[in-house]
Amino acid sequence: MKPPPLKDDCFAMPPGVDWTPVDRALDMLRSGLHCVTKAEDIATGDAGGRILAEDVKAARSNPPYANSAVDGYGFAFDDLPSGDVCELPLTAGRSAAGGAFEGIVPAGTALRILTGARVPSGVDTVVLEEDCSIADGRIAFRSGLKRGANTRAAGEDVVADAPIFKAGHVLRSQDLALLAATGVSQVSVRHRLRVGVVSTGDEVVSVGEPATDSQIFDANRPMLLDAIAQWGFEAVDLGHVADDPARVEAALSQGAAQADAILTSGGASAGDEDHVSAVLSAKGDVQTWRIAVKPGRPLALALWDGVPVFGLPGNPVAALVCTLVFARPALCLLAGAAWQEPAGFDVPAAFAKNKKAGRREYLRARVRNGAAEVFKSEGSGRISGLSWAEGLVELGDDAQVVAEGDPVRFYPFGSFGL
Repeated sequence: MKPPPLKDDCFAMPPGVDWTPVDRALDMLRSGLHCVTKAEDIATGDAGGRILAEDVKAARSNPPYANSAVDGYGFAFDDLPSGDVCELPLTAGRSAAGGAFEGIVPAGTALRILTGARVPSGVDTVVLEEDCSIADGRIAFRSGLKRGANTRAAGEDVVADAPIFKAGHVLRSQDLALLAATGVSQVSVRHRLRVGVVSTGDEVVSVGEPATDSQIFDANRPMLLDAIAQWGFEAVDLGHVADDPARVEAALSQGAAQADAILTSGGASAGDEDHVSAVLSAKGDVQTWRIAVKPGRPLALALWDGVPVFGLPGNPVAALVCTLVFARPALCLLAGAAWQEPAGFDVPAAFAKNKKAGRREYLRARVRNGAAEVFKSEGSGRISGLSWAEGLVELGDDAQVVAEGDPVRFYPFGSFGL
């Protein structure tokens, strides 16, 4: 399958929109993007972390046959004698996992049966061996068992041909177990989305290279490449380019040839040295969204040779927040997965803040003693706050006065897939 290319206007905001609220930006991304990856058939055992291209049904019931949940003795419930104590003669043989009893258990008798063994004909109930006394080829146990006790019915987990997973589901380790248990040996999955990362700026040098007193090391590229890999995509390192329009253009063209989507950091605003947005505006189809978010704001979205480009802010904190909030769910759609929304929960605030109206804010935070602490500084260049934090506290678009103890919404980094 080859999905159609994205439309040229997939990033276009409605006329008259200046500052874009976060929710509107997310809605526009969700409605404007679709899967761009092809499908392939692979073995179930190799499908961990991959995105299903088609719905999957069970090829076999699980369990495929009625079996015993314990080591004990099986019999027909209707053959139990009345009274406080039930006593039954034992039938020769046994039923074990992988070694089923092939005959029919005679009425009024019991058969030795082990955990996981097929329940033979003539048996519908099992008594735990620890509850039995055994002597002279007979067993005795107290009455009170219910019909079907200690047995698992065929298909009680999943029945054959039942839907298991829908297309777009990201397969986890436990999902592979369910596929294998129901006899699914091969699945149709999406090729891994290839995501290129390029950083820009004369002031930026790659770590390990000589840096002058007026230069900084590139923190964004290793951060974004690793996040992409953790999300199960193929990270494509497009390197660093200086503030030169020709080099920026070459990097974007290289990225479009190697990747299905591109993330850039730096140069996404409208300043003299913001060459990413300038090049995209000159030769690409570009929409610069001024998103009402802190940290962040400028987010350039464009198509370059048909490949979507996400122009992120240069400050590391803003770059990561915009990647988590906007780029990650968009990349998931491009990869063929469902739209990913982080799962948050309310906790008491261990801080006080008077927030102004007009922008949604994300504070670096962690939970200690059941309450959310926030990092001492909100500066976008304070990278140590990202390592200090365990997630983000989200404050809404409206004005808000937060006092200690007030509930705030906390999103752990794990809910963003990190």
